[in-house]
This record gives sequence, structure tokens and C-alpha cells, in this order.
Amino acid sequence: MKESDVSVYENAKSWPFEEARKLLSRKNVKEKGYALFETGYGPSGLPHIGTFGEVARTTYVRQAFEHLTGMQTKLYAFSDDRDGLRKVPDNIPNRDEVAKYIGFPLTNVVDPFGCHQSFGHHNNHKLMEFLDSFGFRYEFQSATDCYKKGLFNEVLLKVLARHGEILEVMLASLREERASTYSPFLPISPKTGRVLQVKIEEYGVDEGIVVFRDEDGSLTELPVIDGNCKLQWKVDWAARWTAFDVDYEMAGKDLIDSVMLSSKICRILGGTPPDGFNYELFLDEEGKKISKSKGNGLGVEEWLEYAPRESLANFMFASPKSAKRLCFDVIPRQIDDYTAHLRDFENQEPEKQVNNPAWHIHNGNPPKPEAEISFSLLLNLVSVCNTDDEDVLWGFIKKYMTSASPETMPFLNRLVRHAISYYRDFVKSRKKYPIPTDLERKSLGDLLDELNRLTGTSPGDEIQKIVFEVGKKHYSQDLKSWFNALYRNLLGQEDGPRMGSFIALYGLDNTKKLMENALARR
Repeated sequence: MKESDVSVYENAKSWPFEEARKLLSRKNVKEKGYALFETGYGPSGLPHIGTFGEVARTTYVRQAFEHLTGMQTKLYAFSDDRDGLRKVPDNIPNRDEVAKYIGFPLTNVVDPFGCHQSFGHHNNHKLMEFLDSFGFRYEFQSATDCYKKGLFNEVLLKVLARHGEILEVMLASLREERASTYSPFLPISPKTGRVLQVKIEEYGVDEGIVVFRDEDGSLTELPVIDGNCKLQWKVDWAARWTAFDVDYEMAGKDLIDSVMLSSKICRILGGTPPDGFNYELFLDEEGKKISKSKGNGLGVEEWLEYAPRESLANFMFASPKSAKRLCFDVIPRQIDDYTAHLRDFENQEPEKQVNNPAWHIHNGNPPKPEAEISFSLLLNLVSVCNTDDEDVLWGFIKKYMTSASPETMPFLNRLVRHAISYYRDFVKSRKKYPIPTDLERKSLGDLLDELNRLTGTSPGDEIQKIVFEVGKKHYSQDLKSWFNALYRNLLGQEDGPRMGSFIALYGLDNTKKLMENALARR
């Protein structure tokens, strides 16, 4: 690593570098010679967009730390697959068969899809498949394996030895009814195989056991190690931090209290709680909190139907501590923001490049931008052409940029396909062409006269100046209304692209026909 690079990274202001610098003071990191990052996953359902967000954001911090220090890192993707099945998900087949396994560890629940050893194994496979598809670097960790193989034995015995201190922390946070039976340990019944939330009658610290009443009422003695018991999740979180010596883990804002409690328990167990931060939760299009059970969110697969994965990464990078609407309407802006960051990156000094989202999305090595055709511009081209034929759209693009082709511009080719899908599902049904007002007729007529004076090769910037001049003549105090009038009358919608660029792409003759059609509406 060059000395100049270190200086750039040390002074970087982007939030992943700010987070990465927190780890510099951790004694454990210096002793180990690497930093351990962790993300958690509950495999009672399939991975979702929140899973992507947490892993992506953690990866941004991990990469920043690597560049900042030159040290090695690890990322554990931890699956709490030893947890008991609480309810049957709505979106799986064979629900009646799965219902027979309520309370069983997820890795002991039948796979309703019939392709894996258990439901937990199935969802773990989907998680790894999901993370691999985005190219994330990680090591998968299964709670079942960690418990059964004895990786948590030492920390389980510490929990047993210090259960009184842990109870003191936890009971203060619980309702009276819950507190009366709460224990850090959840025995797994040797008779039924279910994970039990029962009162512990006796903590045998010297023997390494707990005593409880099994489901049939019999007093049962069980070792706490080797997977015979699992821990309640806040204690489990703390135990995991302690056993693995985790240095960094972020969590949603809804887990602030849980982070505080688990941090206290981690210290009781002799560990050091990880650094991290609490990110804000996503909101739906009405500004309400997204809920998996309500289904008011937007899935990763749905996003990727209408936009490249880089745009989703861009969405996750921006302002993680601010609540953001996660709905289809935000997609076009995220695509254009991402491509704008790529264009900016090329001409920036290194001090600014490390604060550019494109640097983080591509780990310091963004690709070259292909062209200055925005997604909103493509979307409006699809709109006026009213076509799902990629060749038709490429015909316009090639007239605008003679060297362009799907082969030489693969990213733009992806955007063309996404624009067709987005227009089909979200724009086409909303299009409405009004009858122009007297002011709109006059201004559109003047613009048409100006365009008639141009040649077919006029650049977008020149056309944009003409559009502005006509707008200032008729809408001197409100240019926004002028552009809204253009979008409504020419495109049938309330917003749109930079008009000069759009006219250059669509062509002067084609644009003049749009204007003539608008003026003919009575």
C-alpha cells in the first residue's frame, strides 16, 4: 500500500471509512491480526432485501477497513438455524406437513420443497446462493453446527456459571409473566426433540447441567453443551460475539435495546461487544414501516426485474441511518444516481473518489462509464415509441451515438431491457395526454418554430438552450411549469428527462410530430 493511499483513506469522509476507523482502537483486532465482521440471518424464511442491505453495508465497512489498514478480514454470515420453528410461513408448499414440526429446531424440520435435509438447510442454501449471486465474500456459519460440534461449549459453560448476573440484566427488561419462567437456556427435549421455553429448576454449575420439567412433566437433567441446549437469542447473540470474538456487526434500529442488552451480557462473559451502528428501517410508498408479514415491501427479485444490481447497491449505500422509501418509484432515480457517480469518478481526485459511492460499490475499482444516456431518458424513449422491441430502441440509440451497440455497451443494453419492463408495468397505464391550454399552445407552437430552424444533427446542449429560451419567454417566473407542460403534452406524464437530450435521442422530426399531435388535440 502506497503512503499516499494511506493518507487518502485516513482522511476519507464517507461513512464506511468513518465506521472502519472505529476498529483501529480495538485491542482484539491488533492481537488477532485481522478483523471479524458478522451478519445474522434467521432461516425461518427466504433471504430478503433487508438481508442484502445488511451484508452490502457491512461489506462496505469491511472493504474500507482493508484499504485503511492493509489487514486481513473475515465476514461470518451466521444462520440461527438451531432456533425453534415458531409458525408456518405462508409462502411455502406442504404447509400442513411443516405444521407438525412447530417448536423443532429449523434443521430438524422437514423441507417442504423436498430437496434438502431440512427446512433450515434449504433456507441456508438459498442464503448462500443469494450471497454468491452478488459476489459477496463470506464464510457461512450454522448455529446447529456450532452447538453440536462443541464450538460454543466454553461459552455455554460461562453462561451457566454466570447465569445469575445474566438473569439480573435480562429480567429487568421483561414483563412479569415472562420473567417468572425466563432462563438463558432453552433445553431441547430428549423425548420430543422440541426447543423448550421452560423454567429451569436447577442450574448445576459444577456438573455443567440444567434441570427442568420436560413436556410430560418429568424432571429432566440435561448437559448444556454439545447441542443439548440452545441459548435465548439475546444471550445467544452475546455468546456468539464472545465465542467468535466478533469485531463489527450492525443491526436495524428496531434492535437498539437488544444490542444494549447483548453488549452487557457479552461483557459478563468476558468478551468485548463489537462495534457497529443501528441502521434505519425501510418504509413503503405510504411512509409506513415495511413488514414481511404484511408483504408491503419490495423484494430483491422484483428490484432486479427493473434495474441492475448496482442500483440496489447504490440505494443501500446512501444514508443508512435515515429512513427511506423502498418502493418501485425510487428505482429510476437510483439507476441514474449510480451512473452519475460512475461518470463523476473518472474526473475526481483520489481524495474525492474514496467518498464516491461507486468506489465502495466496486471496492475501489469501478468500471468505465459507457454513455451519458440516463435511465429516465431511455424510459421516455420507450414511452414515446410504445414498444417492447429492443431493436427499435437501439435504432434510435445508434443514430444518437453511431458507435453504440449491445455488444460494445452491455450495461446500456441491460438498461434498455429494464426500461422496457419498467415502462410496461408502471408507466404505460398512467399515461394521459391533456388538451393543451392557450398558454401551452402558444409556447409549444413557438418551440416548434424554433426546432424547424435546426438541422437533424443539432446536439442536445444546443437544443436544451432553445427549450430554455422559449420557456423563459412564456414562463419567466415558473420554468418548472414549462417543463411539466412539455412532459404532459408530449409524453403523457408529470415528469420526464432533460428535454434537449431527449430530443437529440428521439430525433428532431419525431419530436416535431409529437408536438404537432399535441397541438392537434382539441
